[in-house]
Amino acid sequence: RIFVLGIGFFTLCFLMTSLGGQFSAKRLGDSPFTIRTEVMGALESRGVLRRMSDMLEMLMKRMDILARLENSTDFHKGDEARFPLDRFQPAAGLMERIQAIAQNVSDIAIKVDQILRNSLLNGKGMEGRRDQCEVPRDPKYPDCAGKVEWMRARWTSDPCYAFFGVDGTECSFLIYLSEVEWFCPPLPWRNHTVAVPSPPPPRAQAAFRRDLARLLELIGTGKESLSFMKKRIRHLAQQWLRAARRLEQRLAGQQQDQKHILVHIGFLTEESGDVFSPRVLKGGPLGEMVQWADILAALFMLGHSLRVTVSLKELQSHLGVPPGRGNCPLTSPLPFDLIYTDYHGLQQMKQHMGLSFKKYRCRVRVIDTFGTEPAYNHEEYATLRGYRTNWGYWNLQPSQFMTMFPHTPDNSFMGFVSEELNQTEKQLIKANKVSSMAVVYGKEASIWKGKEKFLAILNKYMEIHGTVYYETQRPPEVPAFVKNHGLLPQHEFQQLLRKAKLFIGFGFPYEGPAPLEAIANGCVFLQARFNPPHSSLNHEFFRGKPTSREASVSSQHPYAEDFIGKPHVWTVDYNNSEEFEAAIKTIMRTQVDPYLPYEYTCEGMLERIHAYIQHQDFCTTSSLPLSPKTKTPAMQSPPSPLALSPNSTHLVWSPSAGWAPQVWPPVASLQVWVSEPQHTCTDTCRRHGLVCEPTFFRFLNKEEVFLQLSIACDSTEYEMNHLYPAVAENVRECYLQKEPLLFSCAGHHAKYRRLCPCRDFRQGQVALCRDCL
Repeated sequence: RIFVLGIGFFTLCFLMTSLGGQFSAKRLGDSPFTIRTEVMGALESRGVLRRMSDMLEMLMKRMDILARLENSTDFHKGDEARFPLDRFQPAAGLMERIQAIAQNVSDIAIKVDQILRNSLLNGKGMEGRRDQCEVPRDPKYPDCAGKVEWMRARWTSDPCYAFFGVDGTECSFLIYLSEVEWFCPPLPWRNHTVAVPSPPPPRAQAAFRRDLARLLELIGTGKESLSFMKKRIRHLAQQWLRAARRLEQRLAGQQQDQKHILVHIGFLTEESGDVFSPRVLKGGPLGEMVQWADILAALFMLGHSLRVTVSLKELQSHLGVPPGRGNCPLTSPLPFDLIYTDYHGLQQMKQHMGLSFKKYRCRVRVIDTFGTEPAYNHEEYATLRGYRTNWGYWNLQPSQFMTMFPHTPDNSFMGFVSEELNQTEKQLIKANKVSSMAVVYGKEASIWKGKEKFLAILNKYMEIHGTVYYETQRPPEVPAFVKNHGLLPQHEFQQLLRKAKLFIGFGFPYEGPAPLEAIANGCVFLQARFNPPHSSLNHEFFRGKPTSREASVSSQHPYAEDFIGKPHVWTVDYNNSEEFEAAIKTIMRTQVDPYLPYEYTCEGMLERIHAYIQHQDFCTTSSLPLSPKTKTPAMQSPPSPLALSPNSTHLVWSPSAGWAPQVWPPVASLQVWVSEPQHTCTDTCRRHGLVCEPTFFRFLNKEEVFLQLSIACDSTEYEMNHLYPAVAENVRECYLQKEPLLFSCAGHHAKYRRLCPCRDFRQGQVALCRDCL
């Protein structure tokens, strides 16, 4: 009897669990496309309820028979009478509970039956609608039919389509393509009632921060690279705080909106290989991590809201990526005003954001060490003209790429910082300098290979120190007369530089932060002149990078050569032993003070990034003047606002123009110069003490500008070419730019003289014009 009662009770529990499973497996409202599935499961759900009710009724009958059998026995005699009574008291309670459950199940069955009948009626109407969907023929949506055709064949290729409710029916295709994507018009039978959006709340104002502790928490742990960056931020914390206070005073309470910023360091993700973290402790390149640490510190000190990711999973979570393989748009609007990433992160974002990447790519800022020239950035042009590489063709605005040094004005100069010394520290360094001590630039043994000749000459005059990494035995590439310290922590390396007189480079690595650190610590930097200059055309290192760098990489560190120069920087021909030896003798006699360009101080970097965040906007586009072939008499362009300068050598923005566009940099800083053949606009502007400014190209991309410069044009054509606007004087042909993304300060040709937009710049801050703050 107890066994029968137990079986009955557990049967009841099983049935209740099964019923719960029926309803939990098919939750109404999971998506707009679940109605059909619910209706198809109606008969099954109703059958389960009926079977449960029947089984409960049978269980009750068997319990009743069992009770009557017990009452007919003689177990009520003597002391044993209490045992059956004790047994059936709980049985009677169980009977009452079963009766109550049976009644509830019966009531539920009736109600569910009513709901399912209504669902079937509604489902038939919906099914009729779904079966009647036809691809609309709307000229405003020319791609609709093709996209529906693609969905028919490929909708199962990515689970994200099912996530958004696509189930293989024609209507689900059209609903997705009109409501999730935007290739088809809205369906008239869908509910398109949209609540009137409330005005956005006022933005919080960014306030300079007074503490970096929260930033260290945001960066996280678990990688040697992250530990390195956090150590650097801690080391420079006081300099960041002092610089923030100075800039705050200079801005005199200017209001700046707080931006929501995502920083995704793609090269540190496991998916990209994270080749840097294992090499942090083995002398690997640290320039990228130095720059990222300084970017994080600057953004945080300026008061913006940050999120930092170094994993693909975190990136997907922050962006709102739907489950699947990345073909669908984001599930909600992008919550970030700006995204700082690198080429690895850019590729990851494109792979997982679907169509949303194209929509939001104007918010991206790409940290790009060596730069991306417009000819490599424009996908169609790069493919047609042979400029396509593994890293280019993103069709971004070239200024969205941010470089370590200002070597190409087509990109924005992001930079990094070097430690700034006070006057007491500078005097102490000068007093402790050892004039016969040199430190070699290069932590990897391969850099020393084949340099015996230079080292032998240097060893005649100076004691040579190295910081080459090794695990067990000294690298054979490092001569025995070199005092090798092995890989040094950053503060110990700084102490070594403060004693040394000379910091010498052997041609590699290119454009790293170490020479600036050496110069800031009172060293003279000696480097090799490259003849011919290194570029992607003649040197393996630059091959595959999205930049030609023609005639610009004339030395190991062009910025140090062009923007600092003697007495701090010496660039000589290492193939000429006499010149090399003479330079060493002169350097030993030369007294130099520690020097750091303002743009590489904490304040300089804060100033630059503040200006970028407040003024750079790549999400609004400006149109080019119409091509002559499409102009009508009623559509002639207004008179040029440019005028000849007083000495008639170049054009400037005319004070009498009566208007000035709201652009940044301001047009008052514009000067238009004509290059010589074989000269880039970068070179042309620099020769006049100016900087090429690609933002201004659109103001001189007009026929009348040629006339104002007394350039005779027998013909004028609009074409796609990164050298235009330009003139071929020998044939009197003028060319204007057809594609705005190809406006470029880089590039030259013997045939063309280029029209070059130049601007002034702030002393020590080449990225900003005099009135750019």
